[in-house]
Amino acid sequence: MEIPATGEANAAGETAEEEVLYSAEVRHVKGRCTLVINDHVHGSVEVYAVPQKAVQKLPFYLSMLRSRIA
Repeated sequence: MEIPATGEANAAGETAEEEVLYSAEVRHVKGRCTLVINDHVHGSVEVYAVPQKAVQKLPFYLSMLRSRIA
C-alpha cells in the first residue's frame, strides 16, 4: 500500500483529508472480464465487457501512467 504525501493512511488506505472520487476494478468470472467504474461523486456505476487481451495490457498502461505522474 502506498501512503499518500498528504498524511498517514488509515486502515482503508485513505487519509482524513482524502475522498475517493472514482474507482475502477477488473473482474474475471467464468472466463469473462468486466471493467467496473464507480463514480462516487455522482453515485453511478458503469460496467463494460473487456477483452482478455486488453486486461493483459493493463500493467503496461499503468506503468506508463506512473512514469508520467512521477
